[in-house]
Amino acid sequence: MQINHANIVTANIERSLAFYEGVLGLQRVFEQDLDGEWFDELTNLSKAAAKCVFLVGEKGGTRLELLQYTKPVGGMVPNNTLANTQGLRHIAFEVKKLDDLFEKLVAAGVPVKSGPVEVPFPVVGTKKRLFYAVDPDGVVVEFAEYKRTKE
Repeated sequence: MQINHANIVTANIERSLAFYEGVLGLQRVFEQDLDGEWFDELTNLSKAAAKCVFLVGEKGGTRLELLQYTKPVGGMVPNNTLANTQGLRHIAFEVKKLDDLFEKLVAAGVPVKSGPVEVPFPVVGTKKRLFYAVDPDGVVVEFAEYKRTKE
């Protein structure tokens, strides 16, 4: 078994695409309007409709699915960006130039929760530096840089 994709339900898919495609550089690989009996049954919603876009990074791999429900429209979870809130907490991207990305996000006005920090112990045989940012819908996004430790 392997992870196929992560899903983010967004209030405004164009705003989210401006962040994930425009700022982060992910690439759109699939786009589809979703509706019909099969979608109602899957979501357990009546007359559900949504816009769906799949994105991938430069190396492919696990996809990110953005979904904007046009019927029925849902709401936000309050305080969803707090680290100790139960449930799915964040998605993470591995990057090569963490400091450059941090500066790019700050310049673009993306909310960041801290500057890059170094984890004080090896993580699966690597040194890890990371920071958290927040996407347009309040989803916490981790950006991490890994360097192999000398053994």
